[in-house]
Amino acid sequence: MKRIAIAGGIGAGKTAATDRLAALNFAIVDADEVARRVTDIGAPAWQALHDAFGDAALDEDKSLDRAFMAEIVFHDPSALKRLNQITHGHILNEIVRQLDEAKGPAVFVALPLFRAELREILTLDEVWSVQSSPEVAVDRLIKYRSFSERDARARLASQIINEERSSLVDHVIWNDGTLEELYEQLDVQLHRLGLSRG
Repeated sequence: MKRIAIAGGIGAGKTAATDRLAALNFAIVDADEVARRVTDIGAPAWQALHDAFGDAALDEDKSLDRAFMAEIVFHDPSALKRLNQITHGHILNEIVRQLDEAKGPAVFVALPLFRAELREILTLDEVWSVQSSPEVAVDRLIKYRSFSERDARARLASQIINEERSSLVDHVIWNDGTLEELYEQLDVQLHRLGLSRG
């Protein structure tokens, strides 16, 4: 079974790519979904985050206040470092568990933040990066996720640039156009690996 990471910054279209692969019946492991699961009420990472950030980190129902956490870590590098120290081990362990349990000819793992060491940790065969120009990404964040232009640009500015991301991956899938054009590029990569459906 091939293990392939789909990397991509905010607004690039990583989710559109993995939705397409899921529709083709490939197994998908979503790092964002895993991060939500390991911080559910009562999970070890939830307790550690509560201990570290206090009651302010929780909603009224005691679930993690994700909007509050996103706001605080976005503006405070030390808070982001603490959040990552608490959650990364739990997230990686769960991703590995899901990869090990996946069935079919290939499994794809969606990673918003790809680091070179993840190649070995997750025993990846390839890494693909879905990328778009900053202007297209900003437009998508405003149109589809209700970001203000200021917030959208700030989020993009906090991430690595396309050139740096390109240097870490095996294949870049450019996504400034239509969904059909994105799908065509995915099909090219699948055909190259002898894959058509999961």
